[in-house]
Amino acid sequence: MKVVIIEDEPLAAEKLERYLLKYDSDILVMSKLVSIDEAVLWIKSHQEEVDLFFMDVQLTDGLSFEIFDKVQVNRPVIFTTAFDEFAIDAFKVNSIDYLLKPVLFTDLTKALRKLETLRSQFSTESNVNQIVKRMTDTVFKNRFLVRLGNHIHSVKSENISFFFAEGRDAYLVANTNKKYMIEYKLEELEKMLEPKLFFRVNRTFIVNINAIQDVLVYSNRRLKLTLNQNPDKEVIVSREKVADFKQWFEGN
Repeated sequence: MKVVIIEDEPLAAEKLERYLLKYDSDILVMSKLVSIDEAVLWIKSHQEEVDLFFMDVQLTDGLSFEIFDKVQVNRPVIFTTAFDEFAIDAFKVNSIDYLLKPVLFTDLTKALRKLETLRSQFSTESNVNQIVKRMTDTVFKNRFLVRLGNHIHSVKSENISFFFAEGRDAYLVANTNKKYMIEYKLEELEKMLEPKLFFRVNRTFIVNINAIQDVLVYSNRRLKLTLNQNPDKEVIVSREKVADFKQWFEGN
């Protein structure tokens, strides 16, 4: 397999290459690119030669999502980043996985095995576009099992107003205003939930678009949300997420 690494941190790129060769010594890292402009030029000229891209989300000249605005990428991508807030954007493009730094070999292995499973369902390289499409056709979680005392309930995702984290624990709040502890972390929930329905507004809250009753322009270029079920603390859209939130809230 031929791989290209788009990463502006030399040590991170070297570590990733080391893990790739540990996974399969026959993997060839064709190039290591450090910027959006360099990546765009390389992809325009050599994309047909590569099987997989690894992209760091934050590069020296911007977010790597900008690459997709400048050139058509028709090969699968695995994103790496130190920040979990870009997960939704990652799965809008040709992403098969989203690895948080520092990247662990076990996580890399799972991502590559996922790619192998998808490739095995198609017999020819000419079907790469079908592979990419299958990788992005994610099945999102539509129900959560919750426990209240000795009783177990099933809550539909569409009936959840928001999720929030409190210390090491995470909770969901249904539109009946009942709160349930769940076993997932917010980072895991971001990958499970339908991105058109749910958005992670900050490190603490993931909200359902149908639960939002009002959006108030707040201090320091942030936004304050009023939800149909009031949490114990204010729900503030963090400044770096405001633009993405507006786009999500507007819809297609």
